[in-house]
Amino acid sequence: MKDYHISKNNSFYTIGLSYLKADAEVRGKFSLDDAAMERIMVKSVELGIDGLLVTSTCNRTELNGFAQHPFQLIKLLCDNTSGSVEEFQEVAYVYKNNDAISHLFRVGTGLDSQILGDFEIISQLRASFNRSKRHGIANPFIERLCNSVIQASKRIKNETEISSGATSVSFASVRYIMENVANISDKNILLFGTGKIGRNTCENLIKHTKNTHITLINRTKNKAEKIAGKFHLVVKDYGDLQTEIRSTDVLIVATGAQSPTISKELIHTKKPLLILDLSIPKNVSETVEELDNVTLVHLDQLSRITDDTLERRKQYIPEAEVIIDEVKGDFIQWLETRKFAPVIKALKKKLKTMKDEEIDYQSKKLSDFNEEQADVISNRIIQKITKQFANHLKDDNVDSDTSLELIQKVFQLELDTP
Repeated sequence: MKDYHISKNNSFYTIGLSYLKADAEVRGKFSLDDAAMERIMVKSVELGIDGLLVTSTCNRTELNGFAQHPFQLIKLLCDNTSGSVEEFQEVAYVYKNNDAISHLFRVGTGLDSQILGDFEIISQLRASFNRSKRHGIANPFIERLCNSVIQASKRIKNETEISSGATSVSFASVRYIMENVANISDKNILLFGTGKIGRNTCENLIKHTKNTHITLINRTKNKAEKIAGKFHLVVKDYGDLQTEIRSTDVLIVATGAQSPTISKELIHTKKPLLILDLSIPKNVSETVEELDNVTLVHLDQLSRITDDTLERRKQYIPEAEVIIDEVKGDFIQWLETRKFAPVIKALKKKLKTMKDEEIDYQSKKLSDFNEEQADVISNRIIQKITKQFANHLKDDNVDSDTSLELIQKVFQLELDTP
């Protein structure tokens, strides 16, 4: 990456872990809440990192950024989570430069999702970019790469059927309920936590179960009330949680806490209770399984459920990969132009200096010299000349390195690079 004049650091890395090798417990140790991501941003600025994306979802945590060595990013992650470097290394992946770029395309387009074709990651990628931009560490490479991944994601969603059918973590949970709870439309359902997964699950519940006995509880009550108002649901105070659990048949936990929010001590019910934990890290204590009437199912178990919809999606992977190759090819082509950007900039600066000197000379020599017109004409000529050089360097049949060296030599250019 050094030749592309993007960053003062030598390489672009992806370091992270995902559901492929790390179970929910390990992923929980390395999950990042908003406060932790903000701390990483602040520390990155202090360390002089000039391009970084931080993403943490229920099935992966990743840092994508420029560094002299990937350990800089690994240390950033481990310093701001409860996981150790040794634990990270057991399940981690590290990608560099082109491999890191390719990986981000697969993640952002749903090909690497725990449920194939689940595009919820793209909104999290946007949020990651906006966070980086807010902290001043979203350089042109990061911005262009994010936009390219978003573009590829949109095309795959619109041009293929890889996301056909309602399959996501939230839908998988609703489908599990429908398949395992008899007479679901008559059962009491309690949704604890109204973040993104909670909202999506709520919508799927209403759409597919026709159940009108759904109660919402959230630590911040007004967030639950916004969703409840949309669907005419009941909202209870956080203090009513234990009481509501007594009367519920299905408890869905979608809170974003760093430690369990549901424990065995909260549950005092004699009838069968199904608990779905959609949180990373786990927000339901495994001790609840000691109760005879409780069944606990975690997000990872739901995500392993496959059906005809998912099998049908797999046939569209080749189409999706063709689109990724096209968009990624455009990104790589743009990246290649960064090689000669400093030379073109220096050439334009040199030509402008020559122009200014000549106009100054002619204005002193000629009494009727029109300096304003000469300046306009000269600038247009400079623009045409530099564009001609840029087009020459973009030509696939041209040895750009040799041409760049020749241009620098002929015009005696001094480059201003990062």
